[in-house]
Amino acid sequence: MTTAPWRKSSYSTEGTSAQCVEVAALNNSVGVRDSRNPDGGHLALAPEQFVALVRRLKGLG
Repeated sequence: MTTAPWRKSSYSTEGTSAQCVEVAALNNSVGVRDSRNPDGGHLALAPEQFVALVRRLKGLG
């Protein structure tokens, strides 16, 4: 079993006050997790759900 390569935004700052999410391309979904609690589990979204989430967060949808 390989570990998914989790990625954090380049806009994220390091340190204890950083509040970021990480994403990873999983088999048939996109994983989303809290960067400050990587062992706390993740949310798996279908690709179209992830796109809708990002559009909503950007105010585009």
